[in-house]
Amino acid sequence: MRMEVHVHGMVTLRSGATLSEIETALRPWLNYVDVESLAEAKSVHMDEPGITYDSVKQVLEVCWTGDVGKNFQKSIEEAFQLLGPYTGEAAEFELSYYHDDGEDEFTLLFVGPSAEAVFEAQRRRMTEDVANLLSRQFTDAEVRQVVGLVNHLFDQRNPGETASHAEGSSTMAVPPGRKHLH
Repeated sequence: MRMEVHVHGMVTLRSGATLSEIETALRPWLNYVDVESLAEAKSVHMDEPGITYDSVKQVLEVCWTGDVGKNFQKSIEEAFQLLGPYTGEAAEFELSYYHDDGEDEFTLLFVGPSAEAVFEAQRRRMTEDVANLLSRQFTDAEVRQVVGLVNHLFDQRNPGETASHAEGSSTMAVPPGRKHLH
């Protein structure tokens, strides 16, 4: 069964990372969509830039939509796992799957130079999400108390325990109803 997916995010790359290295790392994704290079990795929506690499700013930016099947998640996770060593810091990418039945699915994929960097990016995202959600109803002091508990839970874990994949990448489901707007 085919569906539309939108991948959105940006990651800073380590100094000296080359286009060739980035394309090699992203090869599982590029092979999945049957293209040879980032320049060919066009989005199905003409107003989206696709997958772009800025060698001056050392940034990989993704705003890409495509028609994919059930193995897409595996290929992009593998690509981001391979991309990890070329990143300068951890970042998140949002994957939005649009099913024909109207049930949309959202996933965050984290990529970074190490499991520890990914772990800290996940912590940061979780505490931001919790704080934003709670701030609608509770005082700042109450929000800080719960965020402190979330941080305590993260402190009790080893970064390797939360990574669902090898060092350098990890996925996290996004609750229904949370959509990325850009």
